[in-house]
Amino acid sequence: MTIEFCYLVFITADYYAISNFIVPRFLRQKKYTFFIVSIIILVLFSAWLRTLVAVQMNLYFFHPATTTGFTTLYLNSVFNISFWVLLVTLGKMLIDNIQTQQQLELLEKERIKNELDYLKAQINPHALFNSLNTVYGYIDKNNQVARDTLLQFSELLRYQLYDCSAEKIALEKEIEYIKNYIAFQRLRKDDHLVVHLDIAAIEPGLQIAPLLLIVLIENAFKFVSSFADKENKICITIAADNQKLKSSFINTRETQYSMPGTNSGGIGISNLKRRLALLYPEKYELSISNSAGVYETHLNIDLS
Repeated sequence: MTIEFCYLVFITADYYAISNFIVPRFLRQKKYTFFIVSIIILVLFSAWLRTLVAVQMNLYFFHPATTTGFTTLYLNSVFNISFWVLLVTLGKMLIDNIQTQQQLELLEKERIKNELDYLKAQINPHALFNSLNTVYGYIDKNNQVARDTLLQFSELLRYQLYDCSAEKIALEKEIEYIKNYIAFQRLRKDDHLVVHLDIAAIEPGLQIAPLLLIVLIENAFKFVSSFADKENKICITIAADNQKLKSSFINTRETQYSMPGTNSGGIGISNLKRRLALLYPEKYELSISNSAGVYETHLNIDLS
């Protein structure tokens, strides 16, 4: 008689080691040789441990009528542990694949819906830009501020109409849009508002879903304080390195007003969370703090 129940301990341990360490470290990094070798070593080692336990338990507790040799016990352990670990792991991978497929289908439905909503709300962009060019021509050439403002607005509109139709865009383009948006907003605000924009060196080649960061920037400008006797401030920091985007958005606020969860006319915080969950599942961190006088948001995304 052998202690068959102890298989569960080693099968469970091997499963968690494979799921939590070997798969993320090797399979997802496409290191297939290391993946296969590490699984073989793990199974052989756990089978050896299981055989030692079985021998000791048979010797001191069960006292079987016939004694099975160490080699036979070891081969049986290798076979049984391999079979059940493979079965459980494949089952879990199948379930994960089904869940991923469901998320992709949901994302596709969301994308189609957003595209239809976008098309229904979109006016003819060519006619719009022709109208802007007409307005630009009517503005007095001496009024350079008005002409520059219209050009900035035109660039913002061009980005939203043409570039944002793609699922992902270059991060550099999104940064340029953010710069234009901030410059445009500065023209609308009075001299009591101070805007600090700190953009660190952006790793080239990174792509991001469009119009994610702008939601938080819109909120910062919309709900920034308007004190007449002290400084009103917005601080925006964006950095991207090792395929990790880190950003923070801080604005002073008036304590008698609360910061809503959504911004009227925009995507809103709740929809932003929804988009992040669909586009970057388990690959983002969004934190929001609303302390006295300061509203602060941090968004980190793994863009790999």
